[in-house]
Amino acid sequence: MKKIIAFALLSAIASFSFAQDKKMDKIVNAKEVERIEKVLSSDDMKGRATFSPDIDRAADFIASEFKKTGLKTWNNSGSYLQVFAMATGTVVSENIMIDGVKAESNKAVAITLLPELNINEKSGFEKVYIAKGANLNTEARKYTTGNKNYLVIVDTSFSKAFAGLAGMKSRQRFKSDKSVLFVLATTDPKTWSVTGKYDIKEQKLQNVVGMLPGKSRKNEYVIFSGHYDHLGVRAKDRQGNILPDSIYNGANDDAAGTTSMMILAEYFKALKNNERTIIFVAFTAEEVGGFGSQYFSRQFDPAQVMAMFNLEMTGTESKWGRNSAYITGYERTDMGKILQGNLEGTGFTFYPDPYTTQNLFYRSDNATLARLGVPAHTISTSKMDNEPNYHKPSDEIGTLDMENMAMIIKAVALSSRGIISGKETPSRVDTSTLR
Repeated sequence: MKKIIAFALLSAIASFSFAQDKKMDKIVNAKEVERIEKVLSSDDMKGRATFSPDIDRAADFIASEFKKTGLKTWNNSGSYLQVFAMATGTVVSENIMIDGVKAESNKAVAITLLPELNINEKSGFEKVYIAKGANLNTEARKYTTGNKNYLVIVDTSFSKAFAGLAGMKSRQRFKSDKSVLFVLATTDPKTWSVTGKYDIKEQKLQNVVGMLPGKSRKNEYVIFSGHYDHLGVRAKDRQGNILPDSIYNGANDDAAGTTSMMILAEYFKALKNNERTIIFVAFTAEEVGGFGSQYFSRQFDPAQVMAMFNLEMTGTESKWGRNSAYITGYERTDMGKILQGNLEGTGFTFYPDPYTTQNLFYRSDNATLARLGVPAHTISTSKMDNEPNYHKPSDEIGTLDMENMAMIIKAVALSSRGIISGKETPSRVDTSTLR
């Protein structure tokens, strides 16, 4: 009984503290949460799979809500849809010569998104090396996502893993006119050449972006985000079992975070007092590689991004119960301490991520900017050691707690005010410690 009374008291304190802001209580409430969540996680959206027409309907809905809220478009583009293309390449014909000898795929691999290649040692490719002991995949990705043409000499200690680089040919990548040639060797080749033809296929993706220009610090940005894609429709689960319900609604993952971001936009628009510019973004393609956040992050000078609040799976109680959430990478910056300090007396608590072995700091849309030094963190309540509906068709709206979601949104809104006003600035991520 004492525990019940204590819990009720804490809930009452939290509700009382947040309710002092009548504007907040009017905008941020369970009814509004449910209104948006119902649309995003409905069967009509068919699980919002990346590259599907269903996810486009979700994007249109989010854009219509941004317009209704009164957000500005990014860079005065006139559209809330930030469109970009991903591409894959398939070899039609290819011939790679190294020092006059035709190279097999376990000795040389060319990665390109051009329909034709006719290059050699005189083509001005920058020569770089992947040395013994390096992380081959990490280093290879660095060059295939770069903005230069590279000749990459890979140490022969990677002989067994080298052929796996050929898999990069068919992976989704941002459209680029740059190419990379990987060569497995102990010494630089004196001559090399690649002639080839490739079948290039492009697919459209789109983030949804809106903004509230800052008053006195327009070029300092605070980002609120959530990803609106999910897993779509699948007849079978990962074990091959036929599913009675084939729609992966993604109510918690991450219609919940996207809903939270959209309501925060409503709230801060109503306040009309943000000194820093606030960006609100619904990311696409988180589930298939984080392409939406990667593209979005390229539009910014990281030094101008003061903080990022990425909202991911906030629809259920955390391991500590209601009125609580955790922050991934809590120890990386002092942002968590700033947020918690602004919640003193509310009964709401932001905890450090309790699931550190799962590397959640790197597994959501905050990661790209965090790797560039931005205090970019994910806020979540998902019990990652025991979340019964995670990546299952059962992740439906009926499993969510709308009242608790509203309380989390209120906590984020209240705790972020100092950062939005420019009175508080979180410390940067030490990029030397990141992998």
